[in-house]
Amino acid sequence: MSFDSKKTDPKLGKKVQDYLTKKGLHTPAKDNGLSKEEKIATVKKHFTGIMEALGLDLEDDSLMDTPNRVAKMYVNEVFWGLNPDNFPKATVIQNKMGCNEMVVEKGITVSSNCEHHFVIIDGKATVAYIPADKVLGLSKLNRVVEYFSRRQQVQERLTLQIAHALSCILETDDVAVVIDAVHYCVKSRGVEDVSSSTVTSYLGGRFKEGIVRQEFLSLARRCI
Repeated sequence: MSFDSKKTDPKLGKKVQDYLTKKGLHTPAKDNGLSKEEKIATVKKHFTGIMEALGLDLEDDSLMDTPNRVAKMYVNEVFWGLNPDNFPKATVIQNKMGCNEMVVEKGITVSSNCEHHFVIIDGKATVAYIPADKVLGLSKLNRVVEYFSRRQQVQERLTLQIAHALSCILETDDVAVVIDAVHYCVKSRGVEDVSSSTVTSYLGGRFKEGIVRQEFLSLARRCI
């Protein structure tokens, strides 16, 4: 998925951010007052310094525009989820049909970045909820996952942010999230383990109960 500025809800984004902040789950970030253009210019300047410190030749035609490319990529593509104004529209309808069984979305792409080393986190998420008074448009589950992935993350916080944001929107505790992801800070550096992955989960409300828990985890394992 790519960011669509026409499908955002800044008011909901602020509500969700305040909700997560009260729960101690807000990403460690703050508003520095910079516009998008100012952020791009600042990142470009500092990434130029990084490349020069590494001894790269910025006069080479393959490298000369790299600082600008990286700056635009960080601000417009990789980390747009840092801005609550970019929170996706989360269209809900009243649960007039009386649905009381779990709704599960499997195989949702997780593409994020480790906040410790700024390298890729790549995986899949399974998200579920049991409707109370509201039913959420299915694509909104994917977009909520994408929003919180598009920022520097640790997987544990990412899992909880997705779950509690959906609880806030749907006004129910009956939400569950499982993420299975490969961390390139493990795969490409440090221990350099190319075959391991990390699984994190959150089970809320009725998803903690025996048979519901078993059913959800069984469904989640099929996409891991």
